[in-house]
Amino acid sequence: MNVHELLRLLQAEHDETAARADNLREQIERLTTVLAETEARLAELAAIRKVIDGLTPPDHATAPVETTTATVYQRIVTMFNEHPGKVFRVRELHEHLGLPTDEPSINVTRSRLGRLVRQGLLEQPGRGRYRKRT
Repeated sequence: MNVHELLRLLQAEHDETAARADNLREQIERLTTVLAETEARLAELAAIRKVIDGLTPPDHATAPVETTTATVYQRIVTMFNEHPGKVFRVRELHEHLGLPTDEPSINVTRSRLGRLVRQGLLEQPGRGRYRKRT
């Protein structure tokens, strides 16, 4: 291989590497722009939430759905743990826990109890009756 061939190969690799570097710089510029736009949107959303929280009276504040659901599950499991041999019907469980006894609420609790049965925490000795699995 002669010097001219070596210089040509070196120049070709230099050109390729320079093109790759330019491409990466363009990607960085695009990503920097998208990141700045996304951070601005996050700041807007935080400001909107702060305004809405400020307008909401404290007595109407609600817990996030996940927390409320987790708390209900915890209360149900605690009730069964405190009364391990007792068989509960859904409506009487609601009365013990101080939950609403309207039909939609009862149906939601039936679903929750069904999940607890499938998870093996409870058993169903009869239709509509639940107790802690022993």
